[in-house]
Formats: sequence, C-alpha cells, structure tokens
Amino acid sequence: MNTPAIETFDLTRTFDELVAVDKISLKIEQGELFGLLGPNGAGKTTLINMLSTMIPPSNGRAEVWGIDVRANPSRVRQNIGVVFQGTTLDDKLTGRENLDLHGRLYGLSKNLRKQRINEVLELVELDDKAEILVKTYSGGMMRRLEIARGLMHHPRVLFLDEPTLGLDPQTRNHIWDYIRRLNRDENVTIMLTTHYMEEADQLCERIAIIDHGSIKALDTPENLKNALGGDVVGLGTENESQASVLSDLYNKNGSAGNVHYKDSNVLITIQDGTHQIPHLLKLAAEADITILSVDLHRPTLDDVFLSHTGRDIRVEETSDVDRITYKLQGRRR
Repeated sequence: MNTPAIETFDLTRTFDELVAVDKISLKIEQGELFGLLGPNGAGKTTLINMLSTMIPPSNGRAEVWGIDVRANPSRVRQNIGVVFQGTTLDDKLTGRENLDLHGRLYGLSKNLRKQRINEVLELVELDDKAEILVKTYSGGMMRRLEIARGLMHHPRVLFLDEPTLGLDPQTRNHIWDYIRRLNRDENVTIMLTTHYMEEADQLCERIAIIDHGSIKALDTPENLKNALGGDVVGLGTENESQASVLSDLYNKNGSAGNVHYKDSNVLITIQDGTHQIPHLLKLAAEADITILSVDLHRPTLDDVFLSHTGRDIRVEETSDVDRITYKLQGRRR
C-alpha cells in the first residue's frame, strides 16, 4: 500500500485568538491533483504554509510523503516544490539564471542543472525566452517560470497557491494545460488553492471546500454537485426583504431540498425543477411577492459552496490571516 502524498491529523494553526486552520484531517494520494476551494482568508494559504514547513502547526500533525513536517522539515523540503501567490523571481536575472540559482540551492550538479533547466523550460514553453530578463516577462510568463522553478529538483509534491490569480482568461487556460501536463507527464502530486470555481472544477480530481479554517465538504466535483440533488431554481425578487420572506416560505412548505437567499435572489435546490417552477411561482403570488426573473440550471460548485457555507465565494481583500502568514513567509525566505 502506497504512503499517502499528504496526510494531516487535526492540523491546527492559531494567531493569538484567531484560528486560521481548525483541526483539518485529510489524506491525499500519490499522483492526485487535489484542490482547496475557498475565499481569501479561509485558511488555504496557511494550510499550505504549514505543509511546506514555512510556519509550524500550533496543534495536530502533518506528513508529506510520510515525513513529519515538524520533526524533519529539511527532508520535507527536499520532496516538495512551492509556487507562492506573490512573485518571488529575481527580475534582474534571466529565466535560465533564475532556474540555475534554484538548482544550486538544491545542490544539483552542473550537468543535472543544465539538463533539468532545458526540460522544465520546454514543459512550460519558455525555452525561447530563457535568455531574456525576467523583468520583461508578462504575468503569465512569470507564473509559468515559477512553476518550472518549482519542478527543478524533481519534487514529489507541488503546492500551487492561487496559480492563476490576476491572469486573463486566455492565460489562465494555458496555465491549466501546464498543470495537467506536469501532473500527468512528471507524475507530480499537486495540491492547489483557488477561489475560482471553474478552475477547481476543470482541474481537480477531488476538492475540499474550506471556509473559516475548516473543511466543509470533500469529494470529487461531480459528487459534490450531485449531492445537492435535482436542479437549482433561481428567483429574482424586488428586494432582500422579499427574498427572506420567500426563503422562509419555501423552507416551511417543504417542497425544496435546500433554500438560500442572497440580496434579492432566492436559490432553491429541487427535484424536477422544470415542473416545480409553476408551484414555486404560485406560492410567491399567494404571498404577494413579485418575481422579476426565473433561472433554472444544474448544480454548480457555486451552489455547492453556498449550500455548505451559506454564502458565495467572492474576491475579497487580503485578510488579517493572509497578511500574518505572508509576513512570516517573507521572514523564512
């Protein structure tokens, strides 16, 4: 039986009174492409920082490739690659020089560095940009070079923290292709964090939905969506007060599996949504609530997240947790 690539046991991290990661236990198998889906401040970056030995756990235990992150951090680092949210490249060096420096830090021989640099540059399609200063790279090129750098020493596990943050949709799709390729061709286990629903849905074999430091749900994207059951009906009302009243009405009526409202919209998970819409509209009319719009769709990860957390993912400003962990991360580099 293979050793799990990553395994955590009630892993916890606190900053004074703030609980950033709250007793997370999970197991990620070798070769898996695993996603942590949640908004900024949910604890995703803090979890990766503990697994990559950047900050110590407050409680609990974690192993990467069977090695305890607290007891033997040096051995853990030999087995992992990390691509952080913020750019950590030296923009006064060329792409090749950045990779060569990384190889030297990991003790790779001259011949092995040369061979590996060529391999990873080809993998991310930057071999024709290798001799150019990094300060002239686009954001997407920098991201690809950082991924290449994380692969230089043949890591068994690669951590990608918001790998496509701030990139345009076309560049994001290209990064997705590189991630799939390195998972397949390099046989690297990947844990990535994201707040992009489509990214998690497209890339990950399994997803852990994380919010306020704890895991709310964990399964394949398809199973998470199927678990909601049926269809999702969205009803637009005139204001939030009407949405709240209508949500309570549908909950009391008992015809819907899950009912949530946000602003002036009510979202209902229900079996056979097409045939249920007239009944839902009738209940609204009897309550003297005007319905401005109707939407019917199969469940998405947005619906899954809303169902498990009571809110949707939105791009938020950097949280206090993020600022603390970035500061600690900077001290360790």
